[in-house]
Amino acid sequence: MTSSNTGPTVDQQTVSPARRWNYWLGGKDHFQVDRDAGDRIAAAYPAVRTAARQGRAFHNRAIRYLAGEAGVRQFLDIGTGLPAPDNTHEVAQSIAPDSKVVYADNDPMVLAHARALMVGGVTTFVHGDLNEPGAILAADELRDTLDLTQPVGILLIAVLHFVPDDEKARSVVAELLDAVPSGSYLVATNSTKDFVPPHVAAVYDQMLAAGHVDAWPRDKDTFGRFFDGLELIDPGVVAISEWRPGAGERPTAAEVSMYGAVGLKP
Repeated sequence: MTSSNTGPTVDQQTVSPARRWNYWLGGKDHFQVDRDAGDRIAAAYPAVRTAARQGRAFHNRAIRYLAGEAGVRQFLDIGTGLPAPDNTHEVAQSIAPDSKVVYADNDPMVLAHARALMVGGVTTFVHGDLNEPGAILAADELRDTLDLTQPVGILLIAVLHFVPDDEKARSVVAELLDAVPSGSYLVATNSTKDFVPPHVAAVYDQMLAAGHVDAWPRDKDTFGRFFDGLELIDPGVVAISEWRPGAGERPTAAEVSMYGAVGLKP
C-alpha cells in the first residue's frame, strides 16, 4: 500500500482540479489558488456547483447499479479526487461487503489523504496518471488487489475532460478496457457545451483559450465514441441528471452540462 507520508509535495500555487472540485462540493481541502479558479469558472457558469453535486450523485447511482444489478465486485476508480461523502468503496461495500476497490490519482494531496480513503474492506490506492494507464494497470497495489481475469468496473468520473486530445483520450479508454475481461463495465462522464446557450459557450471558449479553465468539453457524439464496442446500459448517453434519477425534481441538462453513461464490455 502506498504510504500517505511519501511521494511528491503538495503545490499550493498551482490549481488542482481535485481541490477545486472539493471546493465546489463545499469541502475544506483547497487553497486560495483553487478557490480563485473555482470562482472564475462559477462567474461564467453559475451552475457549476450544481454540476459538481450531480456528478457525485451520478457516481453513486452508477456504483449502486454495478454492485447491485450487475453483480460487479471489483472497481478501478481513476481520478479519485479528495475524500467526500459516499466514496466508491463506501457505496460498493454497503451493497456488497466483499467489493474490492483500487483508487488512482496523480494529485499529491489525494495521496496524502489515501489513508482516509482506505478505511474498511479491501481498498488501496495507486499514485498514477490517467494519461499513463499502463503504469496504473501494472502497479503492484492494483495487481495485489484486483483479479483482472474477473469483471472490473472502470470509473472515469469527471476526469476524461482533462485529456484534451480526443484520440489520446480514446486510446486511454481502449487500453483500460483491453486489460479487463468480458462482463466488465465503463462508467464515464465528460463536460459538454451542448446544453448551454451560445453566449455561455462562447465565454467558456474564451476562458479555455486563455488557460483559465482546463476541462475540455465534448459533444454527445464525441463522448459516445468512448463506448464504441460496448453495450450501453439504458438510458444510454444522457445528461448525468437524467441517468436513472430517483423520484422528485432534478436539475436541467443545462444546469449540469455533463454527459454520463455506463457501458458493458460484451
